[in-house]
Amino acid sequence: MKSWIAASLVVLALGPDVLRSVDAIPAHVAGRFRDPSGFERSASGQYFVFDRRSQIVWGVDARGESAWEIVHIGNEPGRILNPFAFALASDGTFAVGDAPNNQERIQIFTPAGFRIGGFTLPGKPRARVVLEGLVLNGIGSLQYTGTSILLSQPETGGLVNEYSLSGSPVRRFGELRRTGHEDDPAVHAMLNTGVPLIDPRGGFFFVFQTGEPMFRKYDASGRLMFERRIQGREIDDFVGRLPSLWPKRTAATGEIPFVTPTIRAAAVDRSGHLWVSFTEPVTYEFDGDGDKIRAVQFRAAGPVSPNHMSFDEKGRMLVTPGLYVFEMSR
Repeated sequence: MKSWIAASLVVLALGPDVLRSVDAIPAHVAGRFRDPSGFERSASGQYFVFDRRSQIVWGVDARGESAWEIVHIGNEPGRILNPFAFALASDGTFAVGDAPNNQERIQIFTPAGFRIGGFTLPGKPRARVVLEGLVLNGIGSLQYTGTSILLSQPETGGLVNEYSLSGSPVRRFGELRRTGHEDDPAVHAMLNTGVPLIDPRGGFFFVFQTGEPMFRKYDASGRLMFERRIQGREIDDFVGRLPSLWPKRTAATGEIPFVTPTIRAAAVDRSGHLWVSFTEPVTYEFDGDGDKIRAVQFRAAGPVSPNHMSFDEKGRMLVTPGLYVFEMSR
């Protein structure tokens, strides 16, 4: 009996690794931002902060001592209104997805904030997957390669749509996963929403953000390499509570399914490892072959549940909320 109790205590003690912040944007600078929803750093060392609520993209110097406005609020091209997403390329150019007059738009800017490209997506926005006010699908899934734009648009029949910087369709890849709701196109599409991620070693990851947690890896040509279901004792109860039924709707009602996200955020580090943060307070790390390495929890002044993750030139993770920096050492 004693040995069984001792073994049980050991198992209970083996929780997620705790990663504590090693740096952060100082409070006197961070206090200027109302709702930082994106935090990234270019190869030059300059930080970029996407402040969704004030509708501004900020620059912060490499030492975190000063901040200045790069892109301002406004309806016209070269400004942003009702923004949802931000993505930075290593050369410091960046993309912002916004929706002036409820029309989804993507714009490309230089590090100084000059507009160098952009386009408007046709039609009106589709049903949105939202977490704490953050739109996760459509333009909310925006990824910027430096030469093209990647979006999750399952309603088009594929997982990933790639566009040129002028808005011309380049390709579509990734078959929709089976959901058991193929007879309900709205639910089927919502359960195939996710985030396309660029692997620095080549190819792409796609992380499904709703329904059963899983991800896929595609090579540079868009060919499926593997698929992995995400499992772990930290999320077993949570996954077991996921709904499997939604009420039937008719097109005439205009109603949409309310599908809550499973995944808060995902990112790929410089070594090609995938990081997936759940709506439960835990994040998993996977290697380039899709095998789980560990579970982690982030702590700064208190627990941190990432809604945006990125990696700087030193391999450190930058996280919002909080504008914290974490070392990834084991």
